[in-house]
Amino acid sequence: MNKEDLNRALVTLIEKKQELHKLPYNHDSYDDIEEELHDLEDKFNEEYGAYLEEVLDTVHQKLCPDTDVLLPTAYLPNDIGGDTGYTPSHKEGVWVDSDEFPGKEARLVLVPNPTRLILSVGKSVRKEVWKA
Repeated sequence: MNKEDLNRALVTLIEKKQELHKLPYNHDSYDDIEEELHDLEDKFNEEYGAYLEEVLDTVHQKLCPDTDVLLPTAYLPNDIGGDTGYTPSHKEGVWVDSDEFPGKEARLVLVPNPTRLILSVGKSVRKEVWKA
């Protein structure tokens, strides 16, 4: 697994999500950009899905065994907020039932620069739980 290629693909995919989210549904190019996004998601899941699903399964077993693992693209944020060291919003990613934080809203999000999984709990807890 080439970490740099994975990171580049992740950035490309999130940038396309950003582009789509900036447009209103009635914009002339909305459908075309949405189609491009779906193609990028399919390609990403084809190329990196097996690897990332294994990683996600390991993380889920450790942190949130009662929560199902989804496709890697479900864990992506809508924004990357700059180049490096990005800390995602507590509303980004996939909701998980965390054993470490019972009864709290916890989410797992896959972010680039470097490629890593962040566990967010509420507005104050951000914990890196895996790094490529």
